[in-house]
Amino acid sequence: MNVDFSLVLVLGSIGTGLIWGGYLFWSKLRGPDSHPVQEPVIVEYARSFFPVIFIVLLLRSFLVEPFRIPSGSMMPTLLIGDFILVNKFTYGIRLPVLHDKVIELNEPKRGDIVVFRFPKDPSVDYIKRVIGLPGDRIGYHDKQLFINGERVEATPLGVYQGKGKGETMSGALTLSEDLGNVSHDILIRQEQPSVQGDFTVPEGRYFVMGDNRDNSNDSRYWGTVPEENLVGRAFFIWMSWDLDNGGVAWNRLGTLVK
Repeated sequence: MNVDFSLVLVLGSIGTGLIWGGYLFWSKLRGPDSHPVQEPVIVEYARSFFPVIFIVLLLRSFLVEPFRIPSGSMMPTLLIGDFILVNKFTYGIRLPVLHDKVIELNEPKRGDIVVFRFPKDPSVDYIKRVIGLPGDRIGYHDKQLFINGERVEATPLGVYQGKGKGETMSGALTLSEDLGNVSHDILIRQEQPSVQGDFTVPEGRYFVMGDNRDNSNDSRYWGTVPEENLVGRAFFIWMSWDLDNGGVAWNRLGTLVK
């Protein structure tokens, strides 16, 4: 069962706030001349936890939210066990739990790595790279990407050597793909079949793909991402932990995601 942590924080803030605020209101009604009463334990806990829970709620809902990479679909850019930070306000300010946008800001750009609520199951968060913007025509044929009829340049860099949990991708071909404003590496397995076809991106939606092209469950399989499902843009790796590769990958800490 997936737990909605935002809902937990909202309920926690409301609950502790009501207990603490209610006790203060009751104390005021009793007046200053009443004999002092020892503060109940539940009120002590509420007074201690309310500011912490409320601050975490604000930070997580409107500024940044941490995520852990559970799969290899974004290799070689993001590895299994990477812990990333996601900018929650870059695409607009949304209310926690309800996800309604209250302040319009920027729109996703081609090449952005975005976290979004999976259209088939909004309780699950996915992370992919934006390939197609509203109105774009996307083609994927023989491992080659086309955007609006133009072939996207992909320069071979050599054979990939994976480590730890990503060792299964060893032998894949690494290419540098140029999306115009962003150049990034992708992995291709020439011998592995993949979904092909042409796709038109509807208004208000985005076509996303994983950098690990032959091991990614993305828009080629289930369609486009509605704008209202966007959670934010990944921008920073603050921790990377892979026990199969010796634990902490120190060289990845503090890396900007692009």
